[in-house]
Amino acid sequence: MAENKVVHAAQRAAFSVAIDAAIKAVRGKGTEHMTEEAVKLINLAEPLLSKRYKASAFDAARKFVQDPNGKWMEYAYRAINEIDPHILKMNVLNLGYEGMFSGYNYVMELRKKYDCNMPWILLFDPTASCNLHCKGCWAAEYGKTLNLTYEEMDKLVTEGEELGIHWYMCTGGEPMCRKNDLLKLAAAHQNSVFHLFTNGTLIDEEFCKEVQKVGNMAFFISIEGIGDATDDRRGKGVFDKVMHAMDLMQKYGLLYGTSICYTSQNYKAVTSDEFIDMLISHGVRFNWYFHYMPIGDGANVDLMLNAEQREYMIHRVREIRGLTGGKQIFCIDFQNDGEYIDGCIAGGRQYAHINPAGDVEPCVFIHYSNANIHEKSLLECLQQTLFKEYHKGQPFNHNHLRPCPMLENPELLGEMVKRSGAHSTDMQQPESTQDVFNRCRPYAQQWTPAAERIWAEEHPDCGSCTACSK
Repeated sequence: MAENKVVHAAQRAAFSVAIDAAIKAVRGKGTEHMTEEAVKLINLAEPLLSKRYKASAFDAARKFVQDPNGKWMEYAYRAINEIDPHILKMNVLNLGYEGMFSGYNYVMELRKKYDCNMPWILLFDPTASCNLHCKGCWAAEYGKTLNLTYEEMDKLVTEGEELGIHWYMCTGGEPMCRKNDLLKLAAAHQNSVFHLFTNGTLIDEEFCKEVQKVGNMAFFISIEGIGDATDDRRGKGVFDKVMHAMDLMQKYGLLYGTSICYTSQNYKAVTSDEFIDMLISHGVRFNWYFHYMPIGDGANVDLMLNAEQREYMIHRVREIRGLTGGKQIFCIDFQNDGEYIDGCIAGGRQYAHINPAGDVEPCVFIHYSNANIHEKSLLECLQQTLFKEYHKGQPFNHNHLRPCPMLENPELLGEMVKRSGAHSTDMQQPESTQDVFNRCRPYAQQWTPAAERIWAEEHPDCGSCTACSK
C-alpha cells in the first residue's frame, strides 16, 4: 500500500491499545463507564476520519454516548461483556481501523487512479458443496464439485489486502464444509476479518475454541423463523441444530448474527417480537435481512413480496432498530436500506462476489461476468467491462427504494450485459437476461408506484421521482 508502513503500524498499535483499554475499563464495571471510554475512542478516530466526516458528526457521536442507559449503550455494554475480548478486539480493529479507515482510504485512491469501482468488501465462495438443499437458494443450483483451493483463497486475500480490502465474507455453498482451511486463512491474515454466511449445522465445540484463538472471524447464521418455519425450507431438525450452534457460540463468546431471506410467506414471522426476542436470548447481535431473489431455472416468483408486504418490511425493520424502543439488535435490510448507502453497492462499488469457479460477479444474486481469478489478477478482474458498466450506471435509480438493476430496474441488467459482452455464470444452466427480466418485470411494475410514494413522503425535497409534485 502507498501509505507509510511505519505510520500504519503506529496507528494500528494505538488503536489496539485503546480498544484493549476500553474493554478492560468497561467489562463487568457497569454502563456508567461506557461514556468515558466511548468518548476516548471517538476522539482517537476523529483526526483520522476528518476527511470523510464533518466535525458535527463526531460532536453528534459524543452527544449520543452521554446517556449510559440508552438503548444502544446498553447494547454495546452487553456485547463487551458477552463477546470474547480477543474476538471483539480483532473485529473492531480490523473492521474499524483496517477496513473503514486505512484500507478504505487506499481503496479511494485506487478508484481515482484507475477510474473504476474498487470494493472494500469482497465475498467469495470457498466451495459449492453444501450439506443442505434449501428451497429457493441461489447457491443450491451450483454443482457439488467446485472449490477454491486454499492456495487460491490465500492468493485472493493477499491481492485484496494489497488493494486495501480487509473485509471478507465467505458465502457458498456452505463455507463450513471448508472450516479448517478458513481457520488457516484467518490465522494467516490477521489484519483482515472473515465473516461466514453459514447454515450453522456444522459448528461444533472444537471449532468454537479455534475461532477464539484466531479472533478475526464472525458469523451470519441462516434462519427462516421458529421451528417448522426453518425446517420447511432447510430440512427437518435444522432449527434445533441452529439453536445448538448458537448456544455453543454464546458459550465461547463468538460474534454472530443472522442472515434471513424474507419472502411473501415468512416476512411477518421473521420480524415478530417473539422471533427477535428468541434471537437476542441466544446471543445474536445483528440481523441481515435479504429480499428473496428469483434466481436460476425454476425460481419461485410466488415467494416475492407484493408492494404492501415490502412496505411493511421497511417500517418494521426501522422500528426494531430505532434509537429508542424496538429491540436491542442491529438490523440491516439489504434491499430497503439503499438510501443509507446511495443505492446499489454491487459491481465493485462497495463489494463484489467470486463464485467457486473463480468467476468475479457484480453481486451474489447476479450471475454474469467477464473475468475469472484463474486467468487474471484481482485488480484486472475488478476492471472488467461489466463492472465498468456498473460504474457508469450507479446509482441505477435516484429513488433508493428501487436500487437494483435486476429486481426493480430489470431492463438495465440486460443492457449492461449486452454492452459488456458478459456471459452467464449460472452453473446449473446458462440464464439469459431476458429470462431474468421476465421474472422481475411484473414485480418492478407493481412496486414502483409504492416506492415512489414512500420516497416522496420521506424525502419531500428530493424531486427525483415521478411521485414528486415538483
